[in-house]
Amino acid sequence: MSGMGSDVVAVLPEVLLLVGALAALVGGAYTPRERQWVLRLVAVAALLGSSAAAVVGLTSPAGLVFEGTYAVDSTTGAVRLIVAAATLLVIGLGVDELAGHRQESETYALLLLSATGAVVMAGAADLLVMVVAFLLASIPLYALVGQARTASAAEGAMKTYLMGALFGIVLLTGVVVLLGVSGGEAGYAGLAVALETAPAGAVAAGAVAVIVGLMFKAGGVPGHFWVPDAAQGAGVTAAAFLTTVPKIGAVVAIYRLVDALPVTVDAQLVVAVLAVASMTLGNLAAFAQTAPRRLLGWSTVSQVGYALLPAAVAGRTDLAEPAMVLFLAAYAVTNLAAFAVVAALPRRVSIDDYRGLARSHPLLAGALLVSLLGLLGTPPTSVFVGKLLVATAAWDGGSGWLAVVLVVNTLASLFYYLRWFAPVFRGGEVDGEYPEPRAWATRAAVVGGVASVVLGLIAGAV
Repeated sequence: MSGMGSDVVAVLPEVLLLVGALAALVGGAYTPRERQWVLRLVAVAALLGSSAAAVVGLTSPAGLVFEGTYAVDSTTGAVRLIVAAATLLVIGLGVDELAGHRQESETYALLLLSATGAVVMAGAADLLVMVVAFLLASIPLYALVGQARTASAAEGAMKTYLMGALFGIVLLTGVVVLLGVSGGEAGYAGLAVALETAPAGAVAAGAVAVIVGLMFKAGGVPGHFWVPDAAQGAGVTAAAFLTTVPKIGAVVAIYRLVDALPVTVDAQLVVAVLAVASMTLGNLAAFAQTAPRRLLGWSTVSQVGYALLPAAVAGRTDLAEPAMVLFLAAYAVTNLAAFAVVAALPRRVSIDDYRGLARSHPLLAGALLVSLLGLLGTPPTSVFVGKLLVATAAWDGGSGWLAVVLVVNTLASLFYYLRWFAPVFRGGEVDGEYPEPRAWATRAAVVGGVASVVLGLIAGAV
């Protein structure tokens, strides 16, 4: 009993997120619509409590809990903090959109449930726990995308659901194959040993299927098809969340799995190919986009490719894990800053609509500049340090060609990021043409932009 109690304490951050989700869901049924903001406070309290518990947990020794099925280490602790901070920023940028909405409390519950799934997916040290976390992170997204009740939201929700079902089946198929050839061994600690003598072809097929299945949650090739449509059709709160938080858990899950597989299977090469495909296809598709949210959707596909580089050299260099964690943290705050600008200006549906923003709203123009240059990877933003580290990790891990591909794709992305920002200084908007920016989203944009620069300066100094 004492062992179970200590295990529960070890996963207190996840428990607090889950309790907060249930409290928001149940409380919403008894709270009048005009007082739904109370449930927002409940969600924020759960996230802050989870963050505090995560900080305390970082002081404890690393280890496995629940009979070796869940890893409580520095990477899990970092993911807990990144997910909590990102979800807080999502709630902040969505206050104006969600306040008084008929499904406000349900939105907070879905955000917390999916965030819990993302954290558990990152900490999973067992194939079956990873599958459960994958489903927990995925299912709430279907409802989040469809909440806007528009034709484009319905299309995005349908594509998200169908792709999720398809890649979920692929993931489960891979898990079944690995369990079959390993003699039922699901824990990562014993998986490498159990698979060493298994047929290499079956192990490779199972590993590829699991990795490809996780790419749906990461939003990378080949599971990327839903991302641009969901980013465009969903409410901006849901779009910001789904392009950021679930990716964090999926990328770390891929890293842990690749690191656990035996050397008889070159899973790193599979991840490397998917990383190159994601960053290249995402950038090429983003060139033709004129809608900011769809542009950011394709941008997130390319960013997944950069984030996967450490997984492509997992086990080959000590730089891989910290580089991955830093890049994910940098990407989260920077991407959310860009979405916060979009949330603050909901009537501007094309990049040309941002003309004159520097003159009329210089604070938002500055936040947009920082976020776009950050996503590009320009100093002193945190993504620059993150890209530098993942490229260094790839080089140190014997895959220098991946670092070259990263640099080439980064230069290619310069075109569409600056194409969005160029109208900001061109001409000026007509008085009264657009409503005043949303206050909470503006604050979130500034916070995200500042966080991106500060994190970059701290990481650069360290």
